[in-house]
Amino acid sequence: MIQEIEVDMAWSLGDYDAIPHLTDAVRELRVEASMLVPTLKNRTVWMVNSTAKGGGVAEMLPRMVTLLTELGLPTRWAVIGSDRPEFFRLTKKLHNLIHGVGEPELSNENRELYETINRKNAEELKALIKPDDILVIHDPQPLALGAVLKQELNLHTVWRCHIGLDEHLPTTRTAWSFLKPYAEVYDLAVFSAPEYIPDYLAGRATIIHPGLDPHSHKNRELSPHKLVGVLCNAGLQYERHPVLTPRFRQVAQRLGPEGNFEPATDQEEIGLLYRPIVTQVSRWDRLKGFQPLLEGFVKLKQSLDDSKRKLTARHRRRLEVVHLVLAGPDPASVQDDPEGQEILKELSDLYVRLAPEHQKEVALLSLPMDSRKENALMVNALQRCSTVIVQNSLQEGFGLTATESMWKGVPIVGTRACGLRQQIRNGIDGIHILNPNDSDEIARRLNDILEDVPKRDHMARSAQQRVHDEFLIFTQIRQWLQTLSRCVSLPVRQSTHEPDD
Repeated sequence: MIQEIEVDMAWSLGDYDAIPHLTDAVRELRVEASMLVPTLKNRTVWMVNSTAKGGGVAEMLPRMVTLLTELGLPTRWAVIGSDRPEFFRLTKKLHNLIHGVGEPELSNENRELYETINRKNAEELKALIKPDDILVIHDPQPLALGAVLKQELNLHTVWRCHIGLDEHLPTTRTAWSFLKPYAEVYDLAVFSAPEYIPDYLAGRATIIHPGLDPHSHKNRELSPHKLVGVLCNAGLQYERHPVLTPRFRQVAQRLGPEGNFEPATDQEEIGLLYRPIVTQVSRWDRLKGFQPLLEGFVKLKQSLDDSKRKLTARHRRRLEVVHLVLAGPDPASVQDDPEGQEILKELSDLYVRLAPEHQKEVALLSLPMDSRKENALMVNALQRCSTVIVQNSLQEGFGLTATESMWKGVPIVGTRACGLRQQIRNGIDGIHILNPNDSDEIARRLNDILEDVPKRDHMARSAQQRVHDEFLIFTQIRQWLQTLSRCVSLPVRQSTHEPDD
């Protein structure tokens, strides 16, 4: 059930330090670590979450593990598992309730299932962990695991919750009430925004924004020939000339007019290298707003037929040739998100009903996850080929896909979901959509950002600088060292909750 994930330590801090624009950030991290790591001597940090691939947490943890270890704090990563699919349906329901979606009802049977699976995983992890270690639990799925081990080993524990909602609703109250017996026994909690902190954790919670790794396969610079090579290797671009690297083991799948996924190059070319591209990359989740984005893009195209619109020849041509790319991971590969296939099917059905001319202007892509490296390179290449990136989230805990786009200097259109507001300053770093369900507003926002090229370029530069200053992994690691040091300085909180056997 518990699986320890081995992480490749390919890049060291010295490698980052050799990049001129990262030198200061690396130096600041080293100074902070020299003061704080000695306070954590002889301890191992265990990071525990619910999936090794798919989603921002699984993407952040590998480099967090390697950098903390290099700084002198041994850090290991474990993933919980279950052969009972209803467990992940329950935790997905909790995820949705925290975001204000679903029926606000959780039963005693739900609690029994939740505790049973977490206890089984806790028993396996217990054999690996030492009493002086620090246990960091990510998100609600393994939260009760930490409560069990705190009760039995008196560990120092931190709960890192990456999700939340800046509203108090019956749905959110139901979810936070369900989680309270486990969360309140942790020494500290970490959230992405102050608005997410439940009342019972006030005074014991801190804020750490997620950070991206600037040299990960998803975020590193791609030279022109490397970019083209990735597109060809991924089956997203025809090989018009020989490329250096071989085809990926699994290639991107594109939805066809009949509703079947097939290799993207089996259809008419998307035109990633030749035309304006609007892109959204996210997990297949209703909260990501894929459907209204697709509907808004179609309305943008239909607006070309409005004889009252006064368009310059250049902008008319831009709207004629722009394409939309909607991309996400192969949903069968993401263990903790059982709704993914259902959401992708709903989106596929909507695509099939489009007029043929609009089907040709939209690429719905399922990206394989059997290789994290190849998947990350596909996303990197798609983002770098984009003229505009959209994150039309109805709710968003933080939204690393927005951070990634900003880092690459690609203009972004995002909603006012709380996590995105932490990053995108309207009119400075990007454009806000006020209502992510309003396809007419989405069409207007897309038109505005496509038309105003100087403003688009200015926002892209500002966004890149903002990520450099606030959202790189070096800042995140410094804050984690501060939090872990604070955690071990506190008296260990005694668990008052005894999970059911």
